[in-house]
Amino acid sequence: MLKSRSFRGFASGLSLILVTALGGCGVDDYVYPQLDLTIAHINDHHSNLDPIADQEFTVDGVKTRVQLGGMAQMAQAFTAYGGRDNVLKLHAGDAITGTSYFTFFRGEADAKMMNAICFDAFALGNHEFDESDAGLKFFLDALAQGGCGTAVLSSNVRPKIGTALAPVSTTDYFRPSTVRVIRGVKVGIVGVTIKQKTQQSSRPLSTTEFDDEVASVQRSIDQLKNQGIRHIVVLSHQGYSADKAMAARLTDVDAIIGGDSHSLLGDFSAIGLAGSEGAYPTIATNKDGELVCIGQAWEYNKAIGEMQLKFDTRGRVSTCTGQASLVVGSTGFKRANAQGTFVAVDEPTRESIANTLSRIPAVKVLQANPTAVSVLSAYAGQVASKKAEIVGKVSESLCLVRDPGESTNRSSGVAGCEGANLRARGSDISQVVAEAFLAGSLRADIAIQNGGGVRVALPPKDISFNDAITVLPFSNVLVELNLTGEQIKNVLEDALSNHLDNGGSTGSHPYAAGLRWDLDMSKQKGSRITALETRDRSNMQWAPIDAARTYVVVTNDFIASGQDGYSTFGTIFKAGQYVNTYLLYSQTFIDYIKAKGTLARVPRGDYAHKSVVTKSGTRLSD
Repeated sequence: MLKSRSFRGFASGLSLILVTALGGCGVDDYVYPQLDLTIAHINDHHSNLDPIADQEFTVDGVKTRVQLGGMAQMAQAFTAYGGRDNVLKLHAGDAITGTSYFTFFRGEADAKMMNAICFDAFALGNHEFDESDAGLKFFLDALAQGGCGTAVLSSNVRPKIGTALAPVSTTDYFRPSTVRVIRGVKVGIVGVTIKQKTQQSSRPLSTTEFDDEVASVQRSIDQLKNQGIRHIVVLSHQGYSADKAMAARLTDVDAIIGGDSHSLLGDFSAIGLAGSEGAYPTIATNKDGELVCIGQAWEYNKAIGEMQLKFDTRGRVSTCTGQASLVVGSTGFKRANAQGTFVAVDEPTRESIANTLSRIPAVKVLQANPTAVSVLSAYAGQVASKKAEIVGKVSESLCLVRDPGESTNRSSGVAGCEGANLRARGSDISQVVAEAFLAGSLRADIAIQNGGGVRVALPPKDISFNDAITVLPFSNVLVELNLTGEQIKNVLEDALSNHLDNGGSTGSHPYAAGLRWDLDMSKQKGSRITALETRDRSNMQWAPIDAARTYVVVTNDFIASGQDGYSTFGTIFKAGQYVNTYLLYSQTFIDYIKAKGTLARVPRGDYAHKSVVTKSGTRLSD
């Protein structure tokens, strides 16, 4: 007997052909049209609309720097599907916050560029709520003006009626699911947004409710099934690991297209790029024991995923194949000259590099789409002069890490950051940012910064205004709080417990200036931080922290208010026991760069992490 999911097609005229056998018919006689479905998708572009310069590949055995991504190039990649009637174009969330395009245009530029592609569906990510519900409304209003009819989806987010996202009903701006017809066959798409991370690490209204992810998705799947929908794709913004775990708990799901974890999936060894977290597509099974295909396409418009699903006459996935491909500009290649300086290559070399890359399945070499370029230029021209302003230099690579020992190298492709995620010192750039905040506060003894608030690594180069606000893209200000030494230890333990015990974002992992510790993530909460020391601001000498003494701590207002699991901070903040400096944290960083002239890694002894043992018990070294 066929499983209950076979009844999905009963009410879906073109989705079901009834074959009558001699001697009667039963449910096993229902035959579904064989369907080939292509899903083209991106995720987590975070307002990265321009190409990323100087991404390092190995081409023909030679280190080569390329221009990677860019939304005009991504729009060109999507033009390959024009005229095809079996393609879904999907975006798995976190479209906004991350560059000056968001700083100046609050998502309008992102919406216009997304409309140059015309996605079938877009899932709400956690960062869509960074400017609260009203900020998300502004972005979605701009998205709706494009005439694409992009369905905005989340099955587990419920705004309160009468608020920005629900002036009349909870589905005014987004809904749990949508249906697209592919070659006469209905395909359901269900959206889901990571719950805890959005509530703790973004700024949704307190009245906006977030339900359990898996239960909400299953509820929406069941509703689609009852409408006769046989083929279902989940558009998920909750991370690769969560998607794999969710697949096993769901019935009637065929594919999961994900985001949030910025996961690079597939084999990129042909260009010397490491850091892949798994196969593309990743093959799993659902609760029915049937095939589920999982895909994600890295980050920042760097890659496009293309998944091909074949369905058999029982409506089940018979095979899924595909490729996540890096989108590379056809110009802008650089190689080292005799002095070791990377310079633009000549035309024959450019053609040779382009030809080599074009033969690699994991790469698409493309020119920018002219229509998308025209759309973007209207915004780029307004900020070009400010973005281009040079504020200082970086003398050595400042690598980005969240928690030391993590599986993902967030600085992959930045020369000098190979294996940065496995070093005990952790994040160079987060450490520098913390030092900048301490320098910007006249009163503070200590600065604390969450690792997830620092967004990109910095290679050796001139630093522009745009580089600085890409490192710190959010609208945070610095605040000062009075804490005892004991409370400071509790703050650090809270932040660690958020991601080690509570399933929260690794972005809560703490970094600090004027404060250092030994860290053992294999221990229980309360015992992970030992040998805690502070640095005297007047003589720069280190000494053990005094549990009873009161220290002034400067931090960003986001974690100060208790977000990202910083509950000890939150208690003090909510009692009004803080001073708002009204210093925009990105401007404080820019002022620090200007004052220093040249940024480098801080001395090893000033890093927050003196030593690190990972959750699995591995001791890291530098």
